[in-house]
Amino acid sequence: MIKAIVAGAGGRMGGRIITMIHEAEGITLGGAFEHPDSPAVGKDAGTVAGVGELGVTIAPGLADVMDQGDVIIDFTFHEATVKHAELASQSGKPMVIGTTGFSAQELDTIKGYAHKFPCVLAPNMSVGVNLLYKLIDMAARVLGDDYDIEIVEAHHRMKKDAPSGTALQLGKVAAKALGRDLDKVGVFERNGIIGERSREEIGIQTVRAGDIVGEHTVLFGGIGERVEIVHKASSRDTFAKGAVRAAKWIVSKDAGFYDMQDVLGLKE
Repeated sequence: MIKAIVAGAGGRMGGRIITMIHEAEGITLGGAFEHPDSPAVGKDAGTVAGVGELGVTIAPGLADVMDQGDVIIDFTFHEATVKHAELASQSGKPMVIGTTGFSAQELDTIKGYAHKFPCVLAPNMSVGVNLLYKLIDMAARVLGDDYDIEIVEAHHRMKKDAPSGTALQLGKVAAKALGRDLDKVGVFERNGIIGERSREEIGIQTVRAGDIVGEHTVLFGGIGERVEIVHKASSRDTFAKGAVRAAKWIVSKDAGFYDMQDVLGLKE
């Protein structure tokens, strides 16, 4: 039986991950932790998650529970996740990261740590979204430079980073398929007299409202037609289930940096 350690166990996403672990086969909750100031510290993780008492007390940090599980699942905050990855690398403990909002330097730091431990990092662990990446790659290659690419993402009002990590990854997938660099052709805001759209730009626009779980639309606009590929998440459970699937997969892997395409066998 695989034992998982859940970061941010007192939060919304942490609670859903604990619930999905509780419902899954072959994996159980071994440890849980929060930042030291969280009111959830000292409480039973199952009670906080709403699944009933599990006998796992929420600790004030990863170091307190590192020996209580086989794999760490982390959907917290980018600065905290980097520190957690450093601790995981020191122990060789596998880690699944669904946190978003990393800077390029922070991502490079985690990739450097991954030489010492197995790590799955994905901005979106939904099976449907990872299939979406594959479809966008195919569509971009087939439609080519004759179609303009626009990405619109929508999330709840409390999401702290923008654009979403998923939208950025969709842009990177499309750009790579067309031989472009998203850092050079990405357009994240339009206002005023902006002039005619360039052929190579890839627009990524953000919506924040209410309790939207997550919606992503990739639009390929040609002359006389357009193709839209859409993914809508109606529950955080789709992300939590993907994380649990990744956790069960990563425990048997060698040290290295992986993503959900590896977990799902979608890489060629």
